[in-house]
Amino acid sequence: MAKVVKPRAGAADPTPERLTELAHMPIDQRIGAAIRRKRLALRLTLADLASGAEMSAAMLSRIENGQASASLDVLERLCGALGQSIAALFSEVESKKGEAQLILAEDQLEVVRTGTKHGHTYRLLSYHRGPQKIFEPFLIEMDKDSESYPRFSHPGTEFIYMLEGEMDYQFGERRFTLTPGDAFTFSGEVEHGPAELRSEKVKFISMIIYAE
Repeated sequence: MAKVVKPRAGAADPTPERLTELAHMPIDQRIGAAIRRKRLALRLTLADLASGAEMSAAMLSRIENGQASASLDVLERLCGALGQSIAALFSEVESKKGEAQLILAEDQLEVVRTGTKHGHTYRLLSYHRGPQKIFEPFLIEMDKDSESYPRFSHPGTEFIYMLEGEMDYQFGERRFTLTPGDAFTFSGEVEHGPAELRSEKVKFISMIIYAE
């Protein structure tokens, strides 16, 4: 059984800037960072918490630094020693309230999707780090030399906003002509995709919103 240990003075809380940085880490690192924040808030040393959780200080250090995954049993012992529930730990780790994400133009990733090798460029505009995708926004560029126009079918709703050029877009048995400024929303379940380019190249934003 984990022992609740008494806090000692002398440790400083992490800055708001550091907390924002930690929110974007992988899950193991976020769990470790949350444990470390709680330990520091209680003014506990590694040795204090390790003793209370009946584990080695070296292993606790690895968990706090995201270098090792903690089993559910270990997390329960750590939470018991910290005087909090494991549910509270996971709630803190998964909390998305107040987050913001800025991805500079030079940091936006080009991703490989159907049609990439045929002259289509997909630039991912946002990276969702949760356990389930909520949406995916892409900046897509295509030129008339493209060898093929792929068809897609996926869960959720898709939204397209035309930026440059003109194209015919296939949605099931129907075809729509899209020009700059046009906004097109449709069900992702129905097979869809570019059908024909009416200009030398096109550029548009495509956002897929997945149902919860």
